[in-house]
Amino acid sequence: MTSTLYPTRLPCGNRVLDLVRTHVMGILNATPDSFSDGGRYSQLDAALRHAEAMVLAGATLIDIGGESTRPGAPPVSVPEELERVAPLVERVAQELDVVISVDTSTPEVMLETARLGAGLINDVRSLRRPGALEAAAQTGLPVCLMHMLGEPGDMQDNPHYRDLVQEVSDFLVERMKQCAAVGIGAERIILDPGFGFAKTLDHNLSLFKRMEVLHALGRPLLVGVSRKSMIGGVLGRAVDERLYGGLALAALAMSKGARILRVHDVAETVDVVRMITAVESAE
Repeated sequence: MTSTLYPTRLPCGNRVLDLVRTHVMGILNATPDSFSDGGRYSQLDAALRHAEAMVLAGATLIDIGGESTRPGAPPVSVPEELERVAPLVERVAQELDVVISVDTSTPEVMLETARLGAGLINDVRSLRRPGALEAAAQTGLPVCLMHMLGEPGDMQDNPHYRDLVQEVSDFLVERMKQCAAVGIGAERIILDPGFGFAKTLDHNLSLFKRMEVLHALGRPLLVGVSRKSMIGGVLGRAVDERLYGGLALAALAMSKGARILRVHDVAETVDVVRMITAVESAE
């Protein structure tokens, strides 16, 4: 297990994450077109019940998103994203004891959901939309910066790297500098290598193998590979048949020091985390 190089207490709104241990983040897509579960949880009550089930299964974070970031996904208007996300954030904050992460790149959504009880901003665009840096700074919440080239609509159009891991690292360092310039200190930042975003299968596998290099950046890592195409590419499995491949990657990510695992299959992943923790904690 990789030792931490950073303070492990992460304030998330009115809750605190202790990053000494690995946490499971449950995915809640309030979208009609997510690649894995699009439309299933777009109705408020159904979404709330699913969030509750994930918390009962052991999730300590729920990641709520209203804009699909699958390859080729179309953009979503600000009012539509707010309509999908804000009521759900409000209800989860009122009813469940969990850190709410909001999967958004939209400044207005960041500000409104922070007001309603969100504890973390998870932005696949690393606060590159106009106004996003300033909005994230204004919320006072921690942010997760993810590596991606381009936009979801074109990110898989022949991505190319001369030195993959170095370029991912350089990108994240630059985004951290931009955060610092608006008052978002390093202590508020989580980093995501961006598996499946502007990366081929070979890119994903190589980056995963060498993930430990990113610990040199001194921030906790979030890994999200649940049901993604890299599992399908290796195993030849459809989206709904990728559980075991995803659990293998969850265990490997934990062994490489990941502190947050973003997953669809919470109960199964929690079992993996608990089993590894028990072994690692034994005398």
